[in-house]
Amino acid sequence: MKIVTRAVAIKNLKKYIGKDLRVLAKQNDITTYETGKQNKGWKGLVLERLAGLKTNVSKAPNGLSYELKSVSFHKVKGELIPKETMAITMINPTELAAHSFFESHCWSKLKAIIFCAVMWHGKNSQGTELLKVTSLDFADDDELIKEIKGDYDFIRQKLITKGFKSLTGKDGKWIQARTKGSGHGSTSRAFYARKPLVKKIFEMAR
Repeated sequence: MKIVTRAVAIKNLKKYIGKDLRVLAKQNDITTYETGKQNKGWKGLVLERLAGLKTNVSKAPNGLSYELKSVSFHKVKGELIPKETMAITMINPTELAAHSFFESHCWSKLKAIIFCAVMWHGKNSQGTELLKVTSLDFADDDELIKEIKGDYDFIRQKLITKGFKSLTGKDGKWIQARTKGSGHGSTSRAFYARKPLVKKIFEMAR
């Protein structure tokens, strides 16, 4: 069995920067909108295929594991900005209270993500190009990571002192803890990367 490490996956994906994912989906027999209804996970499936992760290929085990995340960008006044926040991981209140940032599930997920920026041309648009591929390894200094840790510490302390229900999307400069989905009666919460964090990660990419 072939094993694809994160470094190899990033290298493979970078070969497709500027290419239309919709065209690549068709070439790989991945359904997008052909049934008249969008296959919501099609971008993720295409990116996995481009990274080299076919059915008989596994990700590298242990500390070398990773996750692909696609983030849609659109143009606002001529500038490319993220269209949405990005989910990092669900929050388990017991784990959050017990673990410091560098021991946390949030950090282990964040440092393992391969971020893929894709162009958004509108709902049900025919094309969507791969713009950039990066990960937190490409950060020039650790100042950003220190600030993310500050957000986590604040959210963690709030949980410990005020309880799980006190966590809202208003807290945190770079990451936030908010209800998953629309929030109508939802009690589960997840860590999300705010739009400025997503933008900064791609700006730091070499």
